[in-house]
Amino acid sequence: MLYYIYEYLVAHGIHVPGMNLLKYISFRAGVSILMSLSIAMIYGKRVIAFLRAGQMGEQVRDLGLEGQKQKEGTPTMGGLIIILATIVPVLLFTRVDNIYIILLIVSMLWMGAIGFLDDYLKKIKKNKDGLRGVFKIIGQVGLGLIVGIVMYFHVDITVQRKYANAAAESRINIEKNFANPEKAVVSTVPFAKNNEFDYSRVLFWMDEGRASEWAWVVFIPIVIFIVTAVSNGANITDGIDGLAAGTSVIILMALSFFAYLSGNIIFADYLNIMFLPNMGEATIFAIAMVGAVIGFFWYNTYPAQVFMGDTGSLMLGGVIAVLAIILRKELLIPVLCGIFLIENLSVMIQVVYFKYTKKKYGEGRRIFLMSPLHHHYQKKLYHESKIVNRFMIIGIMLAVICLITLKVR
Repeated sequence: MLYYIYEYLVAHGIHVPGMNLLKYISFRAGVSILMSLSIAMIYGKRVIAFLRAGQMGEQVRDLGLEGQKQKEGTPTMGGLIIILATIVPVLLFTRVDNIYIILLIVSMLWMGAIGFLDDYLKKIKKNKDGLRGVFKIIGQVGLGLIVGIVMYFHVDITVQRKYANAAAESRINIEKNFANPEKAVVSTVPFAKNNEFDYSRVLFWMDEGRASEWAWVVFIPIVIFIVTAVSNGANITDGIDGLAAGTSVIILMALSFFAYLSGNIIFADYLNIMFLPNMGEATIFAIAMVGAVIGFFWYNTYPAQVFMGDTGSLMLGGVIAVLAIILRKELLIPVLCGIFLIENLSVMIQVVYFKYTKKKYGEGRRIFLMSPLHHHYQKKLYHESKIVNRFMIIGIMLAVICLITLKVR
């Protein structure tokens, strides 16, 4: 909103000291993270008090974990804090008609609504199962379908790549090094020299023109799978105080860095990566969410004063997935979201192995003491804070690996 005021003032020749700063992505991103952090920390207390007054306390199942019963009654639905603290600076400091901002806001509110409905049914309607799994999947698939269709068909979502024969001396005018904006369903392949993967190549039996025309048949199902997998991974990771919030901050910081570089033609030229027109605005959204999650983390660290609930965990996973997709970095997700992945895999491995051994030996056996993986370490009597800190250290290492893919090919 403030950006449009700045444009109006410039168009009418009105000079207001300091307003010129609003044209810079870096300034708007910096102010956004400060605002989102402040909102989460200041109003977080009020939201927690409201949730407590509304008897939104967590009902803890007895899993035999140390300190588990002390969590009984801790307010949940804390994801509302993250949503509120993100949406205010985004509306103030971004160009809200930007297609990437629209996609990200829709993703946040869509997944937040699904999680909120699940939490509402559990806490208010006292339905211990909450929203049925099939309806969660339908919601996740619906968002993936929206994102996939918009990414493929919207005219403002383009990529610009360098001409293959661009000479070094032609960089006097950097913009001439890039091809015209093109509609291409491409992604970045980490550590590969020619690090672009075109989804149309999957349709190898078609000629190039027809393959490009039908690439959506491959792309959209992959988007749906990614949105579903990452949102469920974040949901499963949210099992102990601060784990989902702490790991999500690291992932979002890496994605905000990618957004800034991909949306800046000078950095894109220097790093020899795809330039994504209009992507700079997504930097502000990502960095605002970083501030919001850090502010929430203030109240979510051990011992937690509030849990994010499905309102927060499904929303965070969905936004992270959509950010990676619009940045053409979805092939980095297994590394960048490695904590989510290993948590998901630990559950799948445990269930498959248990069923296999029950069928073969007559009794189910386990690989982990308990799944997801963080509960395995709790069973080994590791303190929650130690588990969270070590998972975050691993998350930082994975994020750094992703960042070095910018140069290591």
